[in-house]
Amino acid sequence: MSTHLYPTKPRAGDRVAVLSPSSGLPGILPLPFELGLRRLREEFGLEPVEYAATRKMGSTPRERAADIHAAFADPDIKAVISSIGGDDQITVLPHLDRDLLRANPKPFFGYSDCTNLLVFLGNLGIVGYHGGTVMVEMGRPGAMHPLTADSLRAALFTRGAFELTPSKETNGADGRWEEPRTFDSEPEMRSCDGWIWHNADGRAVRGASWGGNLEILSWLLMADREIQPVAAYAGRVLFLETSEEMPSADEVYRILRNMGERGLLRQFPALLMGRAKNWSFGQPLAVEQGERYREEQRNAVMRALSEYAPETMAVFDVDLGHTDPQQIIPFGGHIDVDGVGRRIVVTY
Repeated sequence: MSTHLYPTKPRAGDRVAVLSPSSGLPGILPLPFELGLRRLREEFGLEPVEYAATRKMGSTPRERAADIHAAFADPDIKAVISSIGGDDQITVLPHLDRDLLRANPKPFFGYSDCTNLLVFLGNLGIVGYHGGTVMVEMGRPGAMHPLTADSLRAALFTRGAFELTPSKETNGADGRWEEPRTFDSEPEMRSCDGWIWHNADGRAVRGASWGGNLEILSWLLMADREIQPVAAYAGRVLFLETSEEMPSADEVYRILRNMGERGLLRQFPALLMGRAKNWSFGQPLAVEQGERYREEQRNAVMRALSEYAPETMAVFDVDLGHTDPQQIIPFGGHIDVDGVGRRIVVTY
């Protein structure tokens, strides 16, 4: 059972911080950022507040840490939302004041490179929220996806159980954020199957969640940064997803293998594996290639589980992380994985 604290939620009309703890992309790609800010105001009724490094590319780790401190310490700020991810947030962690953040717990929303900050806050006993960035989910061209909007609204404003819903469609190719026409219509969507269950018959698991982006977790493990003794994860629900960099099945297997060698993988009685992002501008896979990529990733995860955690129940293609629609996963909060009823219920 989690001993994490669920921070007080914002209410309509409250001020919320919009930070760039990783990359200052709002400064060079304003279209999705401004759209996301407008939706925060008009659709969620919140007042976004920017900080010194929010639109600054190349800001230093100290500058970004200062923004985090300012946002958490301000009593008028009721939640903290990341603009987007990046690739060097691990360098910000040494500059963070644990006592300040512990004394001023607030809901933090982010994913991808923000896995760093979610793990950091989790180690302070503060529940965070994996998902819901300003530029990607709120700045989605055309409209927010209804599943994303419902999940984000529940995570932002409510407390208690929220049942995840398998999506019947998923994102295809993306448009370029530099081009205004990208925002004239919603992204290309493709039909998809629901969740895939493994080791689920007759089983149900309830535990506090831990996880995030697999590549970022691997960096934390390599740096031995914010990783607890393996026994600290016993009984928790693991959730993982991969980024738009689309790591190969071999790389996914090797990361999980190394987690297995550490004795970490077998601590988790259940795993939620996000539907893999299978298209990017660097790897614009055709539909069949994209489906093969997802299948190969599932097989890689299954291989690692069979070798290191054969009793773990797993659910594949959950709509979390770098996928559209995206549903919010509480970090450190309770998750019920019901293999009998084929249901996933998170506690926001």
